[in-house]
Amino acid sequence: MFTEPEPMPSHRVIENLIARYAEFVDDGDFAGLGALLADATFVGSGAPVSGAAAIERMFRETLIVYADGTPRTQHTTSNVAIEVDEQAGTADARSYVTVLQALPELPLQVIAAGRYRDRFERRDGRWCFVERRVHMRLVGDVSRHLRRTTA
Repeated sequence: MFTEPEPMPSHRVIENLIARYAEFVDDGDFAGLGALLADATFVGSGAPVSGAAAIERMFRETLIVYADGTPRTQHTTSNVAIEVDEQAGTADARSYVTVLQALPELPLQVIAAGRYRDRFERRDGRWCFVERRVHMRLVGDVSRHLRRTTA
């Protein structure tokens, strides 16, 4: 007998959104990243950026992409803490991010580490980012990652 799968708990959906962000950045899929953050404001070291097209453009203009179409990075998100208000349809998340990079002439190394502060809302029955704040606390050699120094 076929039964409908149980809906995923809100915190799990939000964890997946956080993971998708890292995947899109590391895959060099800036259009996907813009779509993921379409309803959000991205706050890094530069001016806040809102909307899919502006966020996609910011990442294309900021990150160096190599012949394989990626920035040759691995964003690892850890210490994820999510607080969901089901009645209000809102959630806040805190997490750590560690960015590794390797190139033929650059051994694998950590190039940055910091924190994400995220806000989410449930809109039309689905959870979405409404804000991502990035604060890099530790920055190493990002000369092969960033075209300019923004996060």
